[in-house]
Amino acid sequence: MNTAAYTRTVPRKTALAQGFRDGIPIALGYFAVSFSLGIAARNAGLSAWQGFLASLLVTASAGEYVGFTIISIGGSYLEMALMMFIANARYLLMSCALSQKFHPATGLLHRLAVGFYVTDELFGIAIGRDGFLDPYYSYGAILIASPCWSVGTALGVIMGNLLPLRAVSALSVALYGMFIAIIVPPSRKNRIVAAFVLISFACSYGATFVPFLANLSGGTVTILLTVIISAAAALFFPIPQKEDETDGK
Repeated sequence: MNTAAYTRTVPRKTALAQGFRDGIPIALGYFAVSFSLGIAARNAGLSAWQGFLASLLVTASAGEYVGFTIISIGGSYLEMALMMFIANARYLLMSCALSQKFHPATGLLHRLAVGFYVTDELFGIAIGRDGFLDPYYSYGAILIASPCWSVGTALGVIMGNLLPLRAVSALSVALYGMFIAIIVPPSRKNRIVAAFVLISFACSYGATFVPFLANLSGGTVTILLTVIISAAAALFFPIPQKEDETDGK
């Protein structure tokens, strides 16, 4: 692809700074959640450095927890690969959605770098941006979020169970507040978006009472609901073509 054809709306430093700013609340939540992951890593016999490296390379709470659990029970590499795939399969959908947010001239290396750090929260702030996604915006958020995730895991290994569970749970509330901050602005602008947000909440809660869905993993249920609800939204309320071709303002 010809990256020279991509006309920036803001300088790289500005996009980087904006991403760093938006990534601060994510980083705070990540630090708390990864601290509890560090406790699980310690129980699995990992050192602080190993826990740090695991979180640096696998930024996924469910995936890491599954990995640490399999390590603690002496599972095989095949078991770990299958369980990690199931736990993290929802990121495939997020990556597909993000690929549509990039300008067609965005280079492959930028796409791979952003895709390597796709998480629920980083995806949320990236997909919520108007127009095309500048990869440097994602880099800014990753720059603050990834170290907090990795360092939090290492500290969790070192400190073990010194902090009470209630304190760790209280710190992780920051992630829920960040999710609310992501979904409220677009919901206020568009009633259709607001309606489907409420529908997704209701379906996610209702899935816990459906026998078949209740037996599936949380990640699998998320994928099914995402495909079904997003397909319904696209079918009944398609975005006009002219709106979909904005220049990234």
